[in-house]
Amino acid sequence: MSALPVVVVGAGPAGLMAAYKLAQSGVQVLVYDHNKAPARKFLVAGHGGFNLTHSEPVEEFVHKYTHPHIQQVVKEFDNVSVIKWLDSIGIKTFVGSSGKVFPERGIKPIEVLNAWMEALKGLQVCFFSGYKLVDFDEEFAYFSRGDSIESVRYGRMILAVGGGSWSKTGSDGRWTEILSRKNVNILPFQAANSGYNTKKDFSILEGQILKNVQIRFGDIIKKGEVLFTRYGIEGSPVYYMNRYTRKENFPLTLTLDLKPSLTVEDIAHILRHSRKISETLKSKLNLKGAALTLLKLLDKETFTTAGLLAKSIKNYPIEVTGLRPIEEVISTCGGVDMDEVRQDFSLVKYPKVHCIGEMLDWDAPTGGYLLQACFSMGHFCAQQIISQQDNVSVS
Repeated sequence: MSALPVVVVGAGPAGLMAAYKLAQSGVQVLVYDHNKAPARKFLVAGHGGFNLTHSEPVEEFVHKYTHPHIQQVVKEFDNVSVIKWLDSIGIKTFVGSSGKVFPERGIKPIEVLNAWMEALKGLQVCFFSGYKLVDFDEEFAYFSRGDSIESVRYGRMILAVGGGSWSKTGSDGRWTEILSRKNVNILPFQAANSGYNTKKDFSILEGQILKNVQIRFGDIIKKGEVLFTRYGIEGSPVYYMNRYTRKENFPLTLTLDLKPSLTVEDIAHILRHSRKISETLKSKLNLKGAALTLLKLLDKETFTTAGLLAKSIKNYPIEVTGLRPIEEVISTCGGVDMDEVRQDFSLVKYPKVHCIGEMLDWDAPTGGYLLQACFSMGHFCAQQIISQQDNVSVS
């Protein structure tokens, strides 16, 4: 067997998981990243609530993914497997009220990363920071470092270089130029898990949250919380709708159901027997705060007519004009066309080069699903390389 290492390009969750699994099996692994420190996007994502996966049954879990191969990969290294792996590196977890899985209270994102890095270094994984991939061929990867170009011979190479959002973390999508030159089909990046720009100015509601509402687009319905911003709306049910609405032409209209537990008729009946609409909305329908303010933005006739107001409560129209810029969204879809990779994530045109993580064209909502897929792809890709046992150095 040729004594060549596996070169992993990109020290994010997908790349680090691949490195971990490979090294655990005795494979020599070299990890290169153009940042000075690993997993910057992983750490930044943790600032808003560090959910590492989700606890729902895997049969339901996998349907959050838009591509069948990603669904199968997640089944093979699922949420239960991730929780066990975290425990093995010393990170205890708990399940939150929403079903999301978090590190035990008091454990910060950097502590999770440090435990992971310690485990990797204990497995003799070598790290090289400040190395930017500029090209590769069937034998060598070429990196720029300062003013010089260094070549590294590989047995297999795993590209885990991220999508196109949050470029400040290093996820800038510039790698697309390299693969495009090699006739790998790259689909344009699109905003995923993005907020919406709205036609109506909701600045009066900026920072306020609608809880336990349903958002609808056609036959698609999602329950959750909606946050009002200076430009429009955000929130998990909003992000969920992205995959359906980005195929359409903007502007388009979403509707909010502010009272999912009642029918239009139920609400109309309550309103018809009220003297003071605002008091009834608050006391009998529990529509307060942001919900009440939103309803008061309706025209006078709608707000004061029981039937019309009931319909608005169940189908409040939100005209959206587009998604937020890619730079600021949580994740992107687009990237390497899934038809360009085999089942083991190796490129059809370069069988010794694998692509994993957000650089591939797949999508999933927030809530732990994005990280789970990166963990799963890294683990699966490594397992495939190990099982093929060719052209890589194994101790």
